[in-house]
Amino acid sequence: MTQSSPRISKAVIPAAGLGTRFLPATKATPKEMLPVVDKPAIQYVVEEAVAAGLSDVLMITGRNKRPLEDHFDRNYELEEVLARKGDDERLSKVQEPSDLATMHYVRQGAPRGLGHAVLCAAPHVGDQPFAVLLGDDLIDPRDPLLSRMVDIQEREGGSVIALMEVEPSQVHLYGCAAVEATIDSDVVKVTDLVEKPSPEEAPSNYAIIGRYVLDPAVFEILRETEPGRGGEIQLTDALQKLAKDESIGGPVHGVVFKGRRYDTGDRGDYLRAIVRLACEREDLGPDFRAWLRRYVSEEM
Repeated sequence: MTQSSPRISKAVIPAAGLGTRFLPATKATPKEMLPVVDKPAIQYVVEEAVAAGLSDVLMITGRNKRPLEDHFDRNYELEEVLARKGDDERLSKVQEPSDLATMHYVRQGAPRGLGHAVLCAAPHVGDQPFAVLLGDDLIDPRDPLLSRMVDIQEREGGSVIALMEVEPSQVHLYGCAAVEATIDSDVVKVTDLVEKPSPEEAPSNYAIIGRYVLDPAVFEILRETEPGRGGEIQLTDALQKLAKDESIGGPVHGVVFKGRRYDTGDRGDYLRAIVRLACEREDLGPDFRAWLRRYVSEEM
């Protein structure tokens, strides 16, 4: 199936969650603003969208999320102070977020699930395919997952989800896909989806991770989707209908990701992400790795 619509340009980032796993840090600070080394997690996600050619970014926010908007806005007072000091390096870092993309914001009035958050984007997205990036999943820029997903969607039409093989004991943490092979070694056709199944109920160990490229037909399905697991409107339920009936919005494919992914939604993985990224930084890595070796050998 050949997709004739213009290249995808819009990205949607749901960011209305309460961040309860990081309390009390997230009582007054959005979880998306927690720093990963010296940049908030949400900036990595916006940078990923921009690198894939998605220059129009809609963020779905909620109460107490104003710092997200402030971060991607200009701070003229701070910029003036840094400019007077001649601190061009820090000035560039302060200005970078506001220059990344065209940013838009809409509030999700109540925490009704990922499917409802995506539905909030319908007036902005219109009738064109669009990407959804979850802020808890950081994808290393050296592994361009989203660009590959956009290419597959433009070639095949329909929707494309990111999949990752996980241990059977971990499938209950994810939505899982039943799949069929295609001519591409990293692409599968999705025939069914189950939200957070038990290991016995899981159709495979292919888990959905936080990247989607969706056909706009998903909006009409979400409008009719009843709350599912956890009393929330699940995006997985809508994708399941698309996968089972291609006449609605085309097929559903999955790109199997084997690259570097950092899960910042879990406290342990968040710490591991910081350590891994700090170790790889040219400005921090050499000294930090030396300290880490000493710490492990002497203190552990």
